[in-house]
Amino acid sequence: MTTTSKQLPHLVFGGELVALDGNEFKDLSKLDIVGIYPNYASASAAWKAKSQQNVDNALMRYFVVHLHRLLDPETGKAQGE
Repeated sequence: MTTTSKQLPHLVFGGELVALDGNEFKDLSKLDIVGIYPNYASASAAWKAKSQQNVDNALMRYFVVHLHRLLDPETGKAQGE
């Protein structure tokens, strides 16, 4: 018997910011799309790895986006969650 877990996709991406105190990217065409992950734990691990690879550049930032929350913007939850 196989147990299926609820899909909760998360996007990890990053890029160089214009300033340390904002979220505006210097060049959107140079964003680093790390990937889409099936849950927060795996997305967080990917985010941490990419962030550590770029620790010498204070303006390089990576983010985790909860894609499953975009599926139902009124409640912030995926349908059936």
